[in-house]
Amino acid sequence: MFTEKIEEGLSELGISADEFSQLLIRLLDYGVLCRDESQIESLLYDRYLQCSELVEDYLEVIKIRIQHDSRFSFVRIFDDDHSAFNSGFRQRPSQQEVALILVLRVEYEKALRDAQVDDKGCVMLALEGLAIAYKNLLKRPLPDTASDRKSLFKRLRQLRLIRYDTEQELDFAEGWISIHPSITRFVNDEVLANLTASESVELNASDAY
Repeated sequence: MFTEKIEEGLSELGISADEFSQLLIRLLDYGVLCRDESQIESLLYDRYLQCSELVEDYLEVIKIRIQHDSRFSFVRIFDDDHSAFNSGFRQRPSQQEVALILVLRVEYEKALRDAQVDDKGCVMLALEGLAIAYKNLLKRPLPDTASDRKSLFKRLRQLRLIRYDTEQELDFAEGWISIHPSITRFVNDEVLANLTASESVELNASDAY
């Protein structure tokens, strides 16, 4: 009965079962769709807009909820305990990833207050400034090796929290990254307030949601 309802709805919208499956698989695999990220994600995001109710009905059965930001055109999925889904379906961010996510959230908020946000809601941040902010907030430096740093930034790019053009940019202190507005949904205001009010930060994976 449920399958028939989905199939009927897709038929009315002119979306094939394969197209619907492609959308769901991508969303479950990556945990996020960002329209500005690539041509593929632009196509899938627009398809989501066409059949959002059917996607929500389908995911509700497996207790997954959807967070949709229409202003900045991204969709992220969560389970019932508010954990963000991402590559690997239920893989949670490591402690280092959580640390960097929290620092990026603080820097995004600063830029927001200073009106240094572009029309897509993104904030440009110099790697040198990020390294200083990381050390000031967490009382320790970013990972020592270039490979560890690249791996860390790559993971956050997969989560659609940051953008950068090439990995070569990460080799230089004068490089830049762009913080995506989805960071504000990934780290809520309560966590941010507790973070900025504390002199010492204890990190847990749950802090990043």
